Amino acid sequence: MKRELESKLLEWKNNPSRKPLIVMGARQVGKTYLLQQFGNNHYDHVAYINCDNNPRVANLFTEDYDMERIILAIGAITSVPIIAGKTLIILDEIQELKNGLTALKYFCEQASQHHVAVAGSLLGITMHHGESAPVGKVDILSMYPLTYTEFLQALGQEQLVQVLKSNDWKTIQMLKYDFIKYLRIYYFVGGMPESVLKYIETRDTMSVREVQNNILAIYRSDMSKHATPQEVVRITQVWQSIPSQLARENKKFIYGAIKSGARAREFELAIQWLQDAGLVIRVNRASKPNLPLKFYEDSSAFKLYMLDVGMLGALGNVPPEQLLTKDNELYDSKGAITENYVVTQIATMRDVTMCYYSNENHTLEIDMLLQERSNIWPIEIKAEENLRSKSLSTYVKNNPSLTGLRFSMSDFRDQQWMYNVPLYACATFFMKD
Repeated sequence: MKRELESKLLEWKNNPSRKPLIVMGARQVGKTYLLQQFGNNHYDHVAYINCDNNPRVANLFTEDYDMERIILAIGAITSVPIIAGKTLIILDEIQELKNGLTALKYFCEQASQHHVAVAGSLLGITMHHGESAPVGKVDILSMYPLTYTEFLQALGQEQLVQVLKSNDWKTIQMLKYDFIKYLRIYYFVGGMPESVLKYIETRDTMSVREVQNNILAIYRSDMSKHATPQEVVRITQVWQSIPSQLARENKKFIYGAIKSGARAREFELAIQWLQDAGLVIRVNRASKPNLPLKFYEDSSAFKLYMLDVGMLGALGNVPPEQLLTKDNELYDSKGAITENYVVTQIATMRDVTMCYYSNENHTLEIDMLLQERSNIWPIEIKAEENLRSKSLSTYVKNNPSLTGLRFSMSDFRDQQWMYNVPLYACATFFMKD
């Protein structure tokens, strides 16, 4: 599968100031496949080592940080010639090696001529709670599930992708029913590579849902393996509550919805664990639509979204046919799925900050405030073609320097104070020529 992150990897390879690269992301988003594919496409040799439960490399960095010895050992273990600039060294699940992250400092300082990329499914947890990556000595790329456009490419719809990226709204409108058809399929399948591959191979909803449920089981296993028994209970409670939290009208995360009488201090670590594992995306409330938006974040009020819209449907046990059709009985769930979709697409963009807005008495709420470069966009998200935007209209009227966005299934239109943008173009709208 073609991933857009490969272009960023190529920039890294060609950068003379290149440092060891950390690719971060949740389990099953395709980090290993991407690095191996990139190595095969752009290097003469790939020296790949899986560090998880591998006794041959368990002590690779425990004796010392002699880079000559370590490079020789990697070559011997992989039976691959380690040639500077021609061999990509991949250390997968590096968090499983003692001193593995620390060693990256010495790759940077003493062996910078070698191209080293590392990945790990729970690197965020490792860096937050234990060994940390050496500041200033590594480059970091974040990886997510396939976006909608990557999903189209995986299905062989490259021409649709090019049309969508052109922002040629007349041509896009001509093909709207194709875009909507594939978007509804994406709502169900999501962007986890294994789910996408299973859909391509079988076109069978039950087979895809089985893959999704297996991935959810892997996540539950990770929770049990990498957290204390008390933490596991709370992590699981937060995780299982996300579908119902998002189905609420204002979607703000409510601790009392986890269990009666729950308090923030009981679940803060559980939420942080899910963030560090890459399983959730946290969107804080913002008090003002001012630059930089992060200066106005209120971390005491937030929404939690899942890393992938397909995983949300599986965790919420949403019937596949309800996601694949316009006229269904999802009601509040439809809004939750649509909003989660938009958040996951925007999250892959660079140099953006996502928040939401609500006033003190909660009489006015905006689904998203997005800082994109030096622009602040108040955004309303509609699941279908409902074009009423009372809250957005009021907000823009109160902040006349802003232009609103409404994501819906309706066609693109410029209404002066607001742009209506089709949901399937929610990310490509921001692409600049």
